[in-house]
Amino acid sequence: MKDEIRMAHGSGGSVMSKLISGLFMTHFDNPWLNENSDSAVFGIDGSELAMTTDSFVVDPLFFPGGDIGKLAVCGTLNDLAVAGAKPLYMSAAFILEEGLPLNILEQVVISMARQLKLSGVYVVTGDTKVVNRGKCDKLFINTTGIGKIEERFRHVHTARNVKAGDRLIINGTIGDHGIAVLLAREKFSFRSSVQSDCADLYPMISGVLQLFPGIAFMRDATRGGLATLLHELSMKTGFGIIIDEADLPLKPEVRGITEMLGLDPLYIANEGKAVMAVPYEFADNVLRALKKYPEGKDAAIIGKISPDFRDVILETNSGGRRILDHLSGDLLPRIC
Repeated sequence: MKDEIRMAHGSGGSVMSKLISGLFMTHFDNPWLNENSDSAVFGIDGSELAMTTDSFVVDPLFFPGGDIGKLAVCGTLNDLAVAGAKPLYMSAAFILEEGLPLNILEQVVISMARQLKLSGVYVVTGDTKVVNRGKCDKLFINTTGIGKIEERFRHVHTARNVKAGDRLIINGTIGDHGIAVLLAREKFSFRSSVQSDCADLYPMISGVLQLFPGIAFMRDATRGGLATLLHELSMKTGFGIIIDEADLPLKPEVRGITEMLGLDPLYIANEGKAVMAVPYEFADNVLRALKKYPEGKDAAIIGKISPDFRDVILETNSGGRRILDHLSGDLLPRIC
């Protein structure tokens, strides 16, 4: 195969990881980037800050439960929130294709403004570029977010405090976003009520972190889904991970659609789901706290950190075990 960028390089899986580690992190080498986290955490004049950046190319622009504008805001805020930071400011850059109807752009901007107001965050700078017709697909958005972080939460994005026996908790059902976008994109002969889980998780995460600052790690499960996040956590810590299929929260409709289409919900993108590694002794208390929030009503303890191996293992409903492979290609491209 020729050396060139393929769709798999944007999947969130192993092909993308190799591109990031072998090219970007090699040439941009520095301590902050080498944390390999969704947000960089650093100090300036006594203040602890977190910074993240992301680009959004979802197709279609509008889907059940959200749109590219809401997705851009929530995706950025969540990357800051799971680093333990309070989101404060954002930039927003728009790459527009010649011929894009102005009313479509206005709908997206209004959606962004509505979510920003709800979240108490401000877009304080931005950029606009227009490219020739056919040179991009309608509209792409790039965002950067900045937030402030308390010193006691600096560990949560690094996984340094994760230890054997820690329980893994997710705040709700998996696969909703990817399936909602897929069904909006493709022409299927059936209808579905599945909606994207796109949401700002900061209020829930902040509330739980204030109660339990000993939470060892957090990360949102976006591209590549839950399984890819678990592989990243395993590689960061050197521990194995065991999850129980019976404990995975999954909407019956998502289960049915993924089975019919031959997809694995463990590898499908989410946009409102965070995974936490929590010391065993207060995992049940964290679970109860999560369930008090709308975004956490379906939260579940799904597995644990194991010192016995370095794989990600799924204990199946049939009583067996199987290794969850690290995703290489892209199940559903342009999902975020």
